[in-house]
Amino acid sequence: MLKSRKELDAELGGAARAWLDEALAEAAHDAATPDAPGPYTSPPWELRYAAAGRQCGPEHADSVRSLLLVEARAPLSSVTRLYEQGTAAERRAVLLTLHRLDLGSTALPLVEDALRANDTRLVAAAVGPYAADHLDPHAWRHAVLKCLFTEVPVAAVARLDDRARGDAELARMLGDFADERTAAGRAVPEDLRMVLDLTAPADNGAHRAPPTAAPAAPAPTEES
Repeated sequence: MLKSRKELDAELGGAARAWLDEALAEAAHDAATPDAPGPYTSPPWELRYAAAGRQCGPEHADSVRSLLLVEARAPLSSVTRLYEQGTAAERRAVLLTLHRLDLGSTALPLVEDALRANDTRLVAAAVGPYAADHLDPHAWRHAVLKCLFTEVPVAAVARLDDRARGDAELARMLGDFADERTAAGRAVPEDLRMVLDLTAPADNGAHRAPPTAAPAAPAPTEES
């Protein structure tokens, strides 16, 4: 979960707080300055973005990077550059913050890229509120299946109850996925039962759920 500035101030040491103050001031200055940097120049706050883990600690890196993006009112050009040139941790912070930026649907290519990856940290971050708001039904259904396939807990999927409710096509896809796994002698993800139940219309009861459950996936190793 992303932390607020107040929460970070309470947890960071003095040097880290001072660094964060300077970084956010640079981001705010960039947001207030209409002149964009040249095509081969990045604003100073973007360099701070990359250094967040070293300066504030890996456990705070996502929150610090998110605050920088919001304070800078990061445009699509910055968001795309930070995602494409960043480490997995830096990409994750971008994905976690997209819904807090005024980008409309223009950042969907970043979500789509993350959903093509096999890095579970990126997949989990990609199915947050931004995806819930902007992915079309076909792409959203495949995002849910991607979570099941890679054993990303479906609790990461924002607005799952809302978007899955009564979705007959998603129910069909889930059933096909379960049948394929069973036929291959492979365990069916435990979360599939819950998602399949969500797809049932309220007055029709729950869909049949497969009997086999998969073990929980190990927690991914954080990178900063």
